Amino acid sequence: MSLHLLRVRYDFPDRAVVWDVRLADGPEEKPGSLLFRADLIASCGEDEAVDTLCPLPRPLRVLLYFPKDSAAFRLKQGHRLLARIVPNLPASRGNPDEFDYARYLLMHGISGTAYVPSGQWLVAGYDSRRTLLQAAAACRAKVVGLYRNLGFRGDELAVLSALTIGERQELSDEINQTYITTGATHVLSLSGLHIGFLYALFYALCAPLWRKKAGLKPWLMLVVVLLLWAFAFITGLESPVVRSVIMFSLLALSTLRPDKPITLNTLAATAFLMLVCRPEWLFDVGFQLSFLAVAGILLLHPVFRSWCPGSNRVMRYVWGLFSVSVAAQIATAPLIVFYFSRFPTHFLLTNLWVVPLVSLVMYAAVILLLLTPFPALQGLWASVLQWMVATQNHVLQRIEHLPYASIEGLWTNVWEILLFYLCVLLLLSFYHRPVPVRLCRALGVLLLLVGSHAYSSLADRPPCGLRFYNVRGCPAVHCIEGNGSRRSWVVCADSLADSTRLQRSLAPYWNHLRLSAPVFLSGAGQAPWPMVVRDDLVRFHGQSIFLLSGDCWPSSVTGHPFRVDYLHVSSGYRGRLDELLPFLDIGMVVLDASLSAWHRRRLAEECVRLNLPFVQLAEEGCLRIDLS
Repeated sequence: MSLHLLRVRYDFPDRAVVWDVRLADGPEEKPGSLLFRADLIASCGEDEAVDTLCPLPRPLRVLLYFPKDSAAFRLKQGHRLLARIVPNLPASRGNPDEFDYARYLLMHGISGTAYVPSGQWLVAGYDSRRTLLQAAAACRAKVVGLYRNLGFRGDELAVLSALTIGERQELSDEINQTYITTGATHVLSLSGLHIGFLYALFYALCAPLWRKKAGLKPWLMLVVVLLLWAFAFITGLESPVVRSVIMFSLLALSTLRPDKPITLNTLAATAFLMLVCRPEWLFDVGFQLSFLAVAGILLLHPVFRSWCPGSNRVMRYVWGLFSVSVAAQIATAPLIVFYFSRFPTHFLLTNLWVVPLVSLVMYAAVILLLLTPFPALQGLWASVLQWMVATQNHVLQRIEHLPYASIEGLWTNVWEILLFYLCVLLLLSFYHRPVPVRLCRALGVLLLLVGSHAYSSLADRPPCGLRFYNVRGCPAVHCIEGNGSRRSWVVCADSLADSTRLQRSLAPYWNHLRLSAPVFLSGAGQAPWPMVVRDDLVRFHGQSIFLLSGDCWPSSVTGHPFRVDYLHVSSGYRGRLDELLPFLDIGMVVLDASLSAWHRRRLAEECVRLNLPFVQLAEEGCLRIDLS
């Protein structure tokens, strides 16, 4: 990992420089821009000629954002550009418990990000060479194009693409939320479930041949392995698929010796082979969840399967689905709570429905691709497949609206996760050998887990205070009542109030503090006790905060300066601070992240000149002020 991070990190110049850029993939449309993953090949100084480009020691992968214009839409993978840009190192915003986007990019090999203004780039050529991963991505794009040509649209296209080739860009927020809430999000990420269905299909097709002639079995199993790797190539060689294909490749080879079934050693060997090639996968959430799910099934499924009531085949099948779901959920539940702060309560009902249907969708998709030489039959079969996917989505949406479909606002820490897994392993050890001392150890760890969670629940409760967050879309102040209460209020400035973005960014922090969902208020709204909100002036526990978001002033002003403990300045205000001093006695100036870099720098210089304490949220992150 140290070597990986050394290759990724790079000290970019702090001025605009001409770079030789190679686009690594096609555009990804964002709300206000086009995103390209690109490699920086060479650079030159600002005053140097373009023909003096100096090659970099190694290509640097960056994220480039282009404005949505006709020229940018014509760009595609392989284009070589000369662009005058200022790449920046990934940087976190400094909000507590927020998703660390900078760390995420570095772990995924992204050295920086840059915005490419119109007129600051030109096409210098085209590079037709492709890496193996780029060729795999192009193959996946062709499959998505085939689905689209066959009439798949909207949620049906998005879900089918995710189920069969792992393409999740088409997923809308609504359908993604449905799968998360119902506990079915694992089927949208290609992993062992999907590869297992394909392995079972290929195995069933080849089994009759080697039963007639046993000498064919090694060669046919080799064919099965090659087919699995061909599927992995089509899906872009994503880490969950590679992990699953390695696992089932080893399983296929182990069938040559039936006395050597798949074990935890096989799982460990798979992890070792993957991490030798890509050590950064160890910090990938999908990698962690995938391996824990398989480990849980290997350890717990045999225990649950032995409890199966009766010998009826249908009952045993239903019980098998039930036991596999419970085993995987027990193994992954702590990480799901840790990363997503939620737990789907209807996962058993969901899996009893979605797992069989996903297997049918997978097999139907294989048939659809095989019917490519027969367009008429392929079109008819596409309508059947579209109905299957639509039915799956509809049922999951009904499950989503059942009472208590998901428990939200959960919080745990790393130590509690480790204690949970230790407790499960000790209980499993006691099950295999019921010795009293093993049970005592398991119960002791369980008691330690409960005590640790109770202590953290009390210790993490915040005192009464104020929070100013570094969230560009929503300048606001968060007022926390504290003193054992779970109540809090977020007062937003009138100019920019993207409360959805604020909730998405800060929800983990609020869960950590065990707060109820904050009540959002506008600067001109009514506020409950103990707050007073009037004309963008907030009074809370003896502190006054003025949300300055425009050039309009209250109709009445006092004859002497009014005391303001915190002056929060956001992008709507375009004046100077010295204009405010005849009216306001300012304790501290808080410069919001919504201000432009130039305006923020000018206000900071003015604060220094006027001897006013100030904080720049864009540089220093969240400002926390305790009032008790």
